[in-house]
Amino acid sequence: MRVMAIQIKTESEIKLMRQACMRAALVMRELGKLIRAGISTQELDDFAERRIRELNARPAFKGYRGYPASICASINNEVVHGIPSKDKILKEGDIISIDLGVEYKGYYGDIAYTFAVGKVSGSARRLMEVTRCALYEGISKAIAGNRIGDISYAIQSYVESRGYSVVRKFVGHGIGRAMHEEPEIPNFGLPGVGPILRNGMVLAIEPMVNEGTHEVQILEDGWTAVTKDGKLSAHFEHTVLIKGEEPEILTEF
Repeated sequence: MRVMAIQIKTESEIKLMRQACMRAALVMRELGKLIRAGISTQELDDFAERRIRELNARPAFKGYRGYPASICASINNEVVHGIPSKDKILKEGDIISIDLGVEYKGYYGDIAYTFAVGKVSGSARRLMEVTRCALYEGISKAIAGNRIGDISYAIQSYVESRGYSVVRKFVGHGIGRAMHEEPEIPNFGLPGVGPILRNGMVLAIEPMVNEGTHEVQILEDGWTAVTKDGKLSAHFEHTVLIKGEEPEILTEF
């Protein structure tokens, strides 16, 4: 039987996590201003690494389990873990999901956001908005006394009621002194099940939503996950502190 060891953060730890998350949010906001047709994902990655280090922090993804870059940059039907490249040039009408992590003084912050490249189709815009709203539906259930399943169910029910599917292969997670801690936070499930949420827990909640099937496949690079049917995918994530009945979004920007 698997026993979960969910970390409850102290006030001093939460203070450091706020600093890590503030840096992650700042870099994400600055990346958003750079996104345009004609820029490569390698340029975005180079900028992110430079800015993170200028903020006296470390890009948490670089070298993590062998990952070669500082951000994940996933375009259109790429769900997550897209590896930046000078050959991947953004085009008008693309959507791009940026996922980045920051480590500051031993503590982590994690954030993801899907951006439009110029003018995108109405269907792409709707997918992005549904995914963003699903994240906040999940966050609304991240209150002390609820259970992990309440977050999962809120996300899944919102997404599926609007005709989309939630990715099941990848899930949210606890975060703190490690990038990935207990508990896992699926974006699907039943309410009232799973670990009880307690004040001081910090969670990375991150719905990934597909236009079509929830199924994904991994490309030959061993990292990039794409939708199995080739349709679009979007990804939003915040690091959230359980704090009574009002969760605190540490990566808000």
